[in-house]
Amino acid sequence: MTVAEGLRAPMSADDRELAGRVAIVTGGASGMGLATAHALARRGATVAVFDLAVPDRAELASLLAVPADRVRCVKVDVTDGEHLARAFTALVEEQARLDVLVNAAGIAPPTAFDDITEDEWSRVFAVNVDGAFLCSQRALPAMRAGGWGRIVNFSSTAGKTISTAGGAHYTAAKHAVLGLTRHLAKACGPDGITVNAVCPGLIDTPMARGLLSDEVLERATRTFPVSRVGQAWEVAELVAFLASDRAAYITGAAVDINGGDLIV
Repeated sequence: MTVAEGLRAPMSADDRELAGRVAIVTGGASGMGLATAHALARRGATVAVFDLAVPDRAELASLLAVPADRVRCVKVDVTDGEHLARAFTALVEEQARLDVLVNAAGIAPPTAFDDITEDEWSRVFAVNVDGAFLCSQRALPAMRAGGWGRIVNFSSTAGKTISTAGGAHYTAAKHAVLGLTRHLAKACGPDGITVNAVCPGLIDTPMARGLLSDEVLERATRTFPVSRVGQAWEVAELVAFLASDRAAYITGAAVDINGGDLIV
């Protein structure tokens, strides 16, 4: 499947639903983050991709199928608070608002528990948890000023059970993301800001393909009620819904999207 095919949802979307909104998607240069950027852009949002490996603006606009003036590419490390502060400030000053933050940046090393070093443990938490914390903290002033905001954090099926492919540090980090989501939802609700998490299962992304062989993926999905690997666009459609006015009464939720792999 090509990158463009992985972004394409077999359904129409209201292309005005997020018109005038400004969104940041961390980890938006590939996988579910890129699919999310595409879904938000299709609904009319101006989308800034924050990533360590961003494409150039023209390339991103082509992938998202929107004019170049509706995309921004910002090379940033989500674990670097000072760098993030400058990036958020510059975007908000340019756009005069910030409405949506999607914390999709993440890493999932498959290291066995006994082999995880302290540095690797810290790095996994820094990207998956600290990144979501730092970005949310820097997004909130603009959202509060506008009286409206949506934060969507990427957890995982691992956040409710254990990881299929990632190590113990990944499992622990994704559990932590859910705690952060719940606390922020409680704190930010009075400001008109909702905070939710999505919990994807096995999704067809470069990260998953790098961790699991086709044979392992096929064997695993045979046991799912929906017996296939999920697609990035399916997760992106869920995120886009949570970022919309249609989800205004949903906050503090951890929404599963896993083909029934985990039913609770």
